Amino acid sequence: MSESIVGAKAYYFALKVILLHRLLQDQKEYVISNQLLRSSTSIGANIEEAQAGISRKDFAAKMAIASKEARESRYWLRLLSDSGLIKDYDFTDLFTEINEIVKMLTKIVKTTQLETYK
Repeated sequence: MSESIVGAKAYYFALKVILLHRLLQDQKEYVISNQLLRSSTSIGANIEEAQAGISRKDFAAKMAIASKEARESRYWLRLLSDSGLIKDYDFTDLFTEINEIVKMLTKIVKTTQLETYK
């Protein structure tokens, strides 16, 4: 089975967050960096698991979890950006990517739920 577009986006987003996490760890920022790493890597993991779902309801549930993790990741990014913990770091690309992922997952979840509960 080929990888979904949202799955690929989540994977590459997670790779970028891993690099950011390393930068944060070097600056001795552990709490937010670990939270961001967990939620960001969980997005793709849940998408991957959803693709092996045993039913449409199972698929929708896993994609909803991925959507929640994406929103959580966006929250941690906002905290990092607004707190100024990292000087001269441009969060623009990460925000663009996470916003795209959230929109895609929201659409997938709503569409799947409508189809499942007709």
